[in-house]
Amino acid sequence: MKASILLVILACAAWLSERPAPHSLHSLPSPHDTLTFALTGDIMMGTTYPDTLLPYQDGAYLFRDVKPLLQQADVAAGNLEGTLCEGGESTKAGEHQYAFRTPVSYAPLLSKAGYDFLSMANNHANDFGLEGIRQTEDALRSQGIAFAGLSGRVETAVIQRKGLRIGICAFGHNPYTLQHTDSTLHTVGRIVDHLVKTTDIVVVSFHGGAEGARYSHLPDSMETFFHQKRGHLRRLAHFCIDRGADVVYGHGPHVVRAVEVYKNRFIAYSLGNFCTPYGMSLKGVSRYAPVLEVKTDRQGRFLRGQIHSFVQSYGRGPRRNKKDPHLVARQIRWLSSQDVPHSQARIDKQGNITLR
Repeated sequence: MKASILLVILACAAWLSERPAPHSLHSLPSPHDTLTFALTGDIMMGTTYPDTLLPYQDGAYLFRDVKPLLQQADVAAGNLEGTLCEGGESTKAGEHQYAFRTPVSYAPLLSKAGYDFLSMANNHANDFGLEGIRQTEDALRSQGIAFAGLSGRVETAVIQRKGLRIGICAFGHNPYTLQHTDSTLHTVGRIVDHLVKTTDIVVVSFHGGAEGARYSHLPDSMETFFHQKRGHLRRLAHFCIDRGADVVYGHGPHVVRAVEVYKNRFIAYSLGNFCTPYGMSLKGVSRYAPVLEVKTDRQGRFLRGQIHSFVQSYGRGPRRNKKDPHLVARQIRWLSSQDVPHSQARIDKQGNITLR
């Protein structure tokens, strides 16, 4: 009898030793072991071309509601949709062409908001030619904001946080960008491989996809818009993570798209418009302006995230929607369930993202 009881006790002890330890305050990663990324979509704070459309008090309140999220992140990143420059000749002409020229004096608004990195790999970085590009780069440097994405210029950025080197790169679909539209993704592979070898965590930004509310869904094919290749974005994002990237985020369609966790790494396929008070449609889903908060461990593995819902209206930056505080999160949740049903991510109605 005693021998039988002893065998039962030993069996229970062995079973307990093999069970995963339950989550507790002691088993969760410490703040030092967790990196927080705040990701946003397109930023175009105002323009002086062809007409002057600038926000109230030179944009002093544009980022009012989102500053806490951007400033408390280890790395805050977005897409600078346009130039920071004075004067110059526009390179755009004809129907469906827009050129954005934000005053250089607006650059401090970006650093005060909390941005650490901005992509320049988009279809508005060259709106005022090489002079516009140079002025934009100088303006960002003066604010300590890293950037990348243009062919023959700055290919990568490295930001140091918590003893880690975080490498960031950016890709676009225009000829003057580091392109992601070729069938072999040669340029993407070369740059991602370099960052994987030389940094601890790799973040990839891309500008791509057809534009407008009817393109909210993520196709599994090459996208075209105005007869221009805009990228096979599902393939691009998976390619980057397969090569060793840890966080991938997109922008370009001017609307939000699905988010996904793939191989324990995070992907946002489009974060839409973020701070675009003029020059872009802000109707319906085009006004959705989320901040995507992503937490990873020190190896870049996804831990958890949150979709913070903000909306825009004409002449104003992203604002909390008090009537429906989770409006944008519900849209991203629905698109994710439709377009990436096999994702490792679970998204609740409040926008909390966890692993399945």
